[in-house]
This record gives sequence, C-alpha cells and structure tokens, in this order.
Amino acid sequence: MTEPLRIDIISDVMCPWCIIGYRQLAGALEASGTAHEIHWHPFELNPQMPAEGQNTREHIIEKYGSTPEQSEQSRQHMKTVGDSLGFDFAWTEQSRMHNTFNTHQLLHWADTQNRRHDLKMALFTAHFTDQRNLSDDAVLADVAAEIGLDRDEALAVLADQRFANEVRSEEQFWQQQGISGVPAVVFDRKHLVTGAQGVENYTSILAQLAEMRD
Repeated sequence: MTEPLRIDIISDVMCPWCIIGYRQLAGALEASGTAHEIHWHPFELNPQMPAEGQNTREHIIEKYGSTPEQSEQSRQHMKTVGDSLGFDFAWTEQSRMHNTFNTHQLLHWADTQNRRHDLKMALFTAHFTDQRNLSDDAVLADVAAEIGLDRDEALAVLADQRFANEVRSEEQFWQQQGISGVPAVVFDRKHLVTGAQGVENYTSILAQLAEMRD
C-alpha cells in the first residue's frame, strides 16, 4: 500500500494567497481522492512589523508600490476567488497587517496536540473574515479556546515564549531551502510548487505525482 502523500506547506496567516492556495489544493485532493498528510510550517511575511501592525492598504502600497486603485482591484479579485472557494475575505479600510511571530509560536504549540491545522484555519478566518487583531495575545488565546484548546495554557505559551527558538529555527531551515515567498508547497519532500496554482493545476500535479509513486 502506498504511503499517504506528504505535503509540507510553508505559509503565513497574513497571506491571502496562502488560504486561497490551500483551499484550491484541498479541492484537488478531495476530487482526486489522494491519501495525504499535511504539515504546516512558519514563514513571516513581515518579521520587522511592529506590535501595533500597519494598515493593510498602506502596507501594500508601501511594500509593493501599488496604487490605491491597483490595491482595490487586487482585493476584489481575491474576494471573488475566495468566494468561489467558500472563504470570505471581508476587508475594510481599517484592516491591518500584524506581526505573526507569536501566531507561529501558538501554532507550534497546537501541533503538540495535533491541532495545528485546525488552529491555522481558525486564524485565517479570524484575520481575513472577522478582522481580529492577531497582534493581541488575548485574541490569539481566544481563537485557540474557540477550537477547544486551553486558553490559559495558550496565554502562558505566548507569555514565556517557550517555542520562540523552535519557530526561528524552522523559519531559517525553510529559508535555507530557498523559500523566499509563500505559499510554498513541497510534495513528497522533493517537489516544490510556489503560489496559488488553482484547482485544475493542483489536480494535474497530483496526477503526475501519483504516476511517479506507483
């Protein structure tokens, strides 16, 4: 019997294309009936982001040189794609980007309880749909509690930074593998696919991998 396909996904919950890419991949996995196991890994889009964060539109214009019109057009495109995948992007003029180092530490902790995937999905929704402040440790602990994790322990994990070294080490590992943008998906530990590829492309990739693994 063939082992489940290992899928490593390097991403940040601030990245809209990361949830889009995941939803597209999930659709392809379901349609193809591919046995798989997903492993999430940390990447910080903006490691120098201050604790108070930054207005999302201002950040995008500043970082990528987009005009306000281009920024709005991009948002509308992502919302349309998100809607088609059952994910609601609900940006406002007050939407903010946040520093995600603590978010990644909380995800590492959730992984010790086999709940990283569930927390990752909840954090994407908290950020993009509910516009919650993921720079706030209390908000992060609330999100963890909402999926059944222990809120007090979540707060303790963030307060004592017990997984800081592990997260930094893992981030450095993937950077050393040449990962400089997300989403980045590694199939079977050797086939790297970057960006949100679309359901059809992911389906084609899965079919090629299945042939190689037979």
